[in-house]
Amino acid sequence: MEAKKRIFSGIQPTNTPHLGNYLGALANWVKLQDEYDCTYSIVDLHSITVRQDPVKLKKQINESYALLLAMGVDPDKSTVFIQSHNCNHAELSWILSCYTQFGELSRMTQFKDKSAKHPENINAGLFTYPVLMAADILAYQADLVPVGIDQKQHLELARNIAQRFNQIYGDVFTMPDAYIPKTGAKVMSLQDPTKKMSKSDENPNASISVLDDRDTIIRKFKRAVTDSDTEVAYREGKDGINNLMSIYSAVTDKTFEEIEKEFAGKGYGDFKLAVGEATADRLAPMQSEFARIIADKAYIQECMKKGAEKAFKTTRKTIQKVYKKVGFLTL
Repeated sequence: MEAKKRIFSGIQPTNTPHLGNYLGALANWVKLQDEYDCTYSIVDLHSITVRQDPVKLKKQINESYALLLAMGVDPDKSTVFIQSHNCNHAELSWILSCYTQFGELSRMTQFKDKSAKHPENINAGLFTYPVLMAADILAYQADLVPVGIDQKQHLELARNIAQRFNQIYGDVFTMPDAYIPKTGAKVMSLQDPTKKMSKSDENPNASISVLDDRDTIIRKFKRAVTDSDTEVAYREGKDGINNLMSIYSAVTDKTFEEIEKEFAGKGYGDFKLAVGEATADRLAPMQSEFARIIADKAYIQECMKKGAEKAFKTTRKTIQKVYKKVGFLTL
């Protein structure tokens, strides 16, 4: 039997994921488990390039991990772990940084964006962040990495580093390819549908947290920006309605054609209420599972430990190979 291809993906524990993260990426993580050998990480090392409140961060790491399990990521099928629980990431990152050019990192658009956003804290970690990301991927010999447009440049860098290392030392790293999911709803802001839904949006009505309660979800959808037209139809220039239709389609599996028929002759008020209710229905089972898991401290600890052990074992093989190649003495 052919070995399954390995996928690596990580999510930062800063803030609770929103509906866009869930429908666009995390729901796919669950589906991928049957077809691939999946490794999923809460990438807490990445999160401290921006100053964090330690108490809040600890809580968010724990909750992010519990959320993955509640969404259906299975710790028996996949490797699910906290990045800082596996020291091989940081070790490999240092070695790879010695094979990464200063110019390559200077060209990273995310570094430029974040430096502009946090001018008071342009730290070295922010600059070398893409090398740690390369280490995350290459340590697992990942074949595929699910990436959004904003991470494509980082994956290219990981490929460049792998290629450079392989050219010098022979076949050490698997060349990772981008995995573009077949479907993944692109969810826009409810208050400005020309922009993507974002955790950091200052307007609380712009995004839906996956842990928002039913009343909050419905209220936010009722306040969603639409247009002066009255027809529920997917058309250019109807950004607000197009966004709501995309969300409704993603949570109900209905086509745009079916949605247009369902709401023919009905107003936007009816449609917004229906989207809110369908979204709340979709999130409800996950929310009750999250409440159950987060209360079971022993179970979370056990899953974290098992995940960290599996992650360490896989990546240690890569580290030992790398150490040998560069000329380090191994004990």
